[in-house]
Amino acid sequence: MKQIIIVVCALTLFSQSAVAQQKTPPKAKPTTKKAATAAKPAAVSAATLTAGKAVYTQNCLTCHMADGGGVERMNPPLNGTTWVLGDKTRLVKVVLNGLEGEDIDGESYASVMPAFEALTDKQIADVLTYVRNSFGNKASGISAAEVKTIRASNKK
Repeated sequence: MKQIIIVVCALTLFSQSAVAQQKTPPKAKPTTKKAATAAKPAAVSAATLTAGKAVYTQNCLTCHMADGGGVERMNPPLNGTTWVLGDKTRLVKVVLNGLEGEDIDGESYASVMPAFEALTDKQIADVLTYVRNSFGNKASGISAAEVKTIRASNKK
């Protein structure tokens, strides 16, 4: 298991170096009809976004980048995908359980996302609300109560 983690970390650092050397930013993934029809977002407080950004910076930025664009073929983007803008339960379960071997809007990614079940319900709600309302995304927030309910019924 340690070898896998070391390989993933090494690949992440290598991919970040490669991204930093690119002259053109990665193109945004087109939104699908499902993502475009997401519910209109309610107002999200600045405090929630600030707290979510702090969690993102500490736990997500390394793989998904400061702009949420991810790393091509390594780590999926967080802007405009159905995984971010769609079903809240699925998104919360990705954070709780991690993700491996799933295509994101028809694209494959090599890196394994670790589980972040150690984050509190509020931290998960804040970071996912931040992601759903950053990087060009506009979607409803996720509450700590919703995360608590999903966590309680979560089956890996």
